[in-house]
Amino acid sequence: MRLVLALALAGAVPALAFEANGLRLGAPESEVTRAFPSARCKALEWKSEAADRRCDDSRVAVGGVTARITVYLKAGTVQAFDIRFDGRDLERMKTHFRVAYGVPAAEVTEVIARGDKGERRVFKMRWEKGAERAVLTALENSKRAGLEAWRGNFDTEIYRVK
Repeated sequence: MRLVLALALAGAVPALAFEANGLRLGAPESEVTRAFPSARCKALEWKSEAADRRCDDSRVAVGGVTARITVYLKAGTVQAFDIRFDGRDLERMKTHFRVAYGVPAAEVTEVIARGDKGERRVFKMRWEKGAERAVLTALENSKRAGLEAWRGNFDTEIYRVK
């Protein structure tokens, strides 16, 4: 088991597709409730080319960490998911996603100047697999952290109201 984990961390074993609790991008909507039985699904509140439905669950365990998840669907297929968790669990989630998704394409801490308010530091890890992307972000000294995974141009289209 340790060897497999070490190989996965080193990128020698191909990582699984972007998934959360077995729910992968591209899965049918029926798998959302299988992976997250208490998820509530409903039509999206706005018109978007990226999605037409969303499913929310307020308490799930991902990688052994309590989190919240929102899954976005278009024509009954998972297009994206967003996992939000407490920033204190960042190290545990970084390890979980490194094992699940493989070696990230990038891992940086961005420093954002904010004038008199000082600077803001944002940690980011990014994975890319063909037309699919995942980004783990955490605002330093904040409780907010999360992972977003999506297909195609979901990230630029979801809030573009049609």
